[in-house]
Amino acid sequence: QVQLVESGGGLVQAGGSLRLSCVASGSIFRINAMDWYRQAPGKQRELVASITWGGSTHYAVSVEGRFTISRDNAKNTVFLQMSSLKPEDTAVYYCGEQVRFAPYAWGQGTQVTVSS
Repeated sequence: QVQLVESGGGLVQAGGSLRLSCVASGSIFRINAMDWYRQAPGKQRELVASITWGGSTHYAVSVEGRFTISRDNAKNTVFLQMSSLKPEDTAVYYCGEQVRFAPYAWGQGTQVTVSS
């Protein structure tokens, strides 16, 4: 069974930075693409960033140039470095794993709150 555990969320002032981590277990992490999603109150969950098994990345327009996704396959961990944070970045951030030949896996989420 795939398990994803996020950490690193918290309260930060606008313009600040946070680094989210997501540790995966129960899958062949190194062959799977990984995603970060977020969901703000009253809004749909949206894709923030993705990274393939080979390290190719994709970002939502709203975070391009401010957020960086990376992975450490030796530690089964994916990161989301968030800089120049804005109040509109406030949301619950979820890690997701595109598990091959199995259902998509979600973490439990970590709250990020950016104060103005």
